Amino acid sequence: MNEDAVFRALADASRRQLLDRLHARNGQTLGELCQGLEMTRQAVAKHLGILEEANLVAVLWQGREKLHFINPVPISEIAERWIGKFERPRLGALADLKRTLEGDDHD
Repeated sequence: MNEDAVFRALADASRRQLLDRLHARNGQTLGELCQGLEMTRQAVAKHLGILEEANLVAVLWQGREKLHFINPVPISEIAERWIGKFERPRLGALADLKRTLEGDDHD
């Protein structure tokens, strides 16, 4: 995974908005993704290209239609590497505190 490309892609609010739209309804065409946005078709296509390069969006051709699908794997990998490892100790401490407060610490 190219984390730099993923972080660069996620750094832009317009690209995050496109990912949110794909999360809400996967498999949209460029035209569908353009609806209701204050961006030109060309700008949306450019943003989608950057998302594809970062492997955050996959495409599938159905006849003449190019459908876009969100790929959550790179985001999950980043969450595991950058967030998960920092949460483990805190979650363990909270579990210990809960056991102590509830009197389940019978050792």
